[in-house]
Amino acid sequence: MTRSARRTRRTSRTLQVAGAGAAALLALSACSSDSGSSDASGKPSASGSKELSGTVTVFAAASLKESFTTLGKDFEKAHPGTKVTFSFGGSDSLAASITGGAPADVFAAASPKTMAIVTDKKDAVGTPATFVRNQLEIATLPGNPDKVASLKDLTKSGLKVVLCDKTVPCGAAAQKALDASDLKLTPVSYEQDVKSALTKVELKEADAAVVYKTDVKAAGDKVEGVEFPESAKAVNDYPIALLKDAPNTETAKAFIALVQSAEGQQVLTEAGFLKP
Repeated sequence: MTRSARRTRRTSRTLQVAGAGAAALLALSACSSDSGSSDASGKPSASGSKELSGTVTVFAAASLKESFTTLGKDFEKAHPGTKVTFSFGGSDSLAASITGGAPADVFAAASPKTMAIVTDKKDAVGTPATFVRNQLEIATLPGNPDKVASLKDLTKSGLKVVLCDKTVPCGAAAQKALDASDLKLTPVSYEQDVKSALTKVELKEADAAVVYKTDVKAAGDKVEGVEFPESAKAVNDYPIALLKDAPNTETAKAFIALVQSAEGQQVLTEAGFLKP
């Protein structure tokens, strides 16, 4: 073999090795790019975002039972792998449970005053947002046999009337309406939440109760509703807040977002709530 031929052969071999090295380098670079979850800025990409999961525990005013139960099912359907559990009751009792250390993610109260029990203890994150309002109505027996037509009619002798306890938002609102009309009413019982007051009428243990319009609507033909003008002076704002020690913060935020969304507001409006 001539010296010129040997030189040509060595050059060809060198070029083959260099080409193979470049190809390997390109393949390695492509693998590194595909396996990473960061963009050019070094921040996680959208594809690497964590999906919602786990249980969200919501403490909510009793009057929210029907609408929140519906929203809970909608949330679970939209986010497979999540579960929404509820504790419904008087807002004051729920607030006391939260400040006492009960584990919960979200609190939806029937008045700013009961929400303040939680915020004053620094147990909520940020400023609670008002998401709906609610107005009072008189619930009577079906057909309204006692011919109740006004708030004043509830003071008739012999009429068995039930009110929510004054520490509960519906009870405080009822007292505010009575005071605005200079009326004094002694009920046969004070109930710890609005559903308990309504149940007394449904079971015919009382002739009438002052509850929310939403509760009258939810009861259907079990009671009859009577509107009264003084209720306009005692409309309750409903605030909602993420709790400081929420076990499932991100999923809780998503549930609150659903409540405030157009979809959530439609469910609440159909239940009889007023827009904030």
